[in-house]
Amino acid sequence: MGSYYYLIAQLPYLIYGQPAPMLPEAFKSLCDYQLESADRVLLDYCTLDGGEGGKEGFPSDGSAELIPSDFINGWRSWERALRLHLARLRFQRLKPEGGAAPASPPEGMAQAAAVAKAALAIESPLEAELFLDKSRWDTIEALQGTDYFSRDTIFGYFLKLLLMERRSFFKTEEGFAEYQGLYASIMEAAGGRASVTSIESGEPK
Repeated sequence: MGSYYYLIAQLPYLIYGQPAPMLPEAFKSLCDYQLESADRVLLDYCTLDGGEGGKEGFPSDGSAELIPSDFINGWRSWERALRLHLARLRFQRLKPEGGAAPASPPEGMAQAAAVAKAALAIESPLEAELFLDKSRWDTIEALQGTDYFSRDTIFGYFLKLLLMERRSFFKTEEGFAEYQGLYASIMEAAGGRASVTSIESGEPK
């Protein structure tokens, strides 16, 4: 894997909570001519859904064996564990009659479990969302490692831009509607059933 010194050196520094300096798609366009072809393909697998979308050629259960990137493997595993912990904790809290319990979270993801528990203890839905995304941001930075000019920094930068873009959704009523849709889709992907009542009550995703 080569160094991306020139590309990374020209990127604006990202600060959590600040407006994004560019849109994620603009960053992808910037990468089109500067990434090696294999790395550009992998950039498409850097998503906030943790691989639940089941992109063709990759497992839909969040496993990482087919992805030639330790960074993406780690991110997908962590995000999927977080979602499963959130779904399981929410199920235990609501105890829906006749509802099927969500899939069990994987073992060995104590940090994701702690984040899920802390998020569900936050009363404000918006604050819970911001807490979850800040935890995601910190996880991305930890996964990037110490080789700052590697492809992992590119992957992490794109994921951070996605988080910054999503944060802007929470600033308006339109953003809250987006949050409701995100929450419903996450619960379905995790194997749970999100009722309209629970979504409107503001459970964090």
